[in-house]
Amino acid sequence: MIEDVPKAQEAPLPIATLGGDSKRSIEQITLLLFITVPFVALLAAVPLAWGWGVSWLDLGLMTAMYFIGCHGITIGYHRYFTHGSFKAKRPLRIALAIMGSLAVEGPVVRWVADHRKHHKFSDAEGDPHSPWRYGETVPALMKGLWWAHVGWMFDEERTPQHKYAPDLVKDPAIRFVSRTFILWTTISLLIPPLVGGLVTWSWQGAVTAFFWGSLVRVALLHHVTWSINSICHAVGKRPFKSRDRSGNVWWLAILSCGESWHNLHHADPTSARHGVLRGQLDSSARLIRWFELAGWAYDVRWPSAGRIAARRKPRPGEESARAADGEQKDAAQAA
Repeated sequence: MIEDVPKAQEAPLPIATLGGDSKRSIEQITLLLFITVPFVALLAAVPLAWGWGVSWLDLGLMTAMYFIGCHGITIGYHRYFTHGSFKAKRPLRIALAIMGSLAVEGPVVRWVADHRKHHKFSDAEGDPHSPWRYGETVPALMKGLWWAHVGWMFDEERTPQHKYAPDLVKDPAIRFVSRTFILWTTISLLIPPLVGGLVTWSWQGAVTAFFWGSLVRVALLHHVTWSINSICHAVGKRPFKSRDRSGNVWWLAILSCGESWHNLHHADPTSARHGVLRGQLDSSARLIRWFELAGWAYDVRWPSAGRIAARRKPRPGEESARAADGEQKDAAQAA
């Protein structure tokens, strides 16, 4: 008689972020500091610029670091790691994970897991950051906008990374980048003062570069990114069919590197281009195209004209015209 041999159990996947799936008190306190301190700097930026001015070096550092981190989020964290809008050679894959980490928006695996869950339950129960969480009245929406913008990050993390991002957890290099998020945050904050101090050869140059290139830049990028969760799910034009309330907000397009063309994204999440209509600037899509031409990216999911047309809502008058056309065809076939 042959005895049943128990099947070998699969080894559990390693933890991909220092905090795992739950946020400890120390993480929440750290998060509060990383939100409030740059935000205070952002509020102080206008009077300081008015009173003492800002150097071209500080502005250059702020702009460069902003768009490096922003494209790290939009191209790396979002379009590549979350949605697989294209495939990347190994060096670009790792570089995008590091670039996204420089935005100081959290470890790559946790960010991707949260966002994949958001798309699964978009603007419905289970969505980590829907502004419609509390209802549709004005007071409920105001509360919901705060929740979607920043409040949800202080809630106990409930997105299981092994369930929503197992592909990234299994990748040793991406797991390393995710677990060393504190290192990349430190580097991100120290680059501007280091460059500013060396260029001006003064402590003052280092301090002002830290203020503009680190604190103000991080706060601005944070709030632009969070506005995609809050503002772009509450207002904006919706020319495409989606199962949620995602909208296009044109005045955020440049600062969000094309992410605020959010309606098309939710209508076609894997599309490498979000700004698909005439005049919709999408710098992330442009960079992906350059990566493709350089041979660093391939199998890019560019939206075809037919794919875009299939997702468009009927324009006023089109639906009745189609119905009338259908009736005429039916009558002709019956005859």
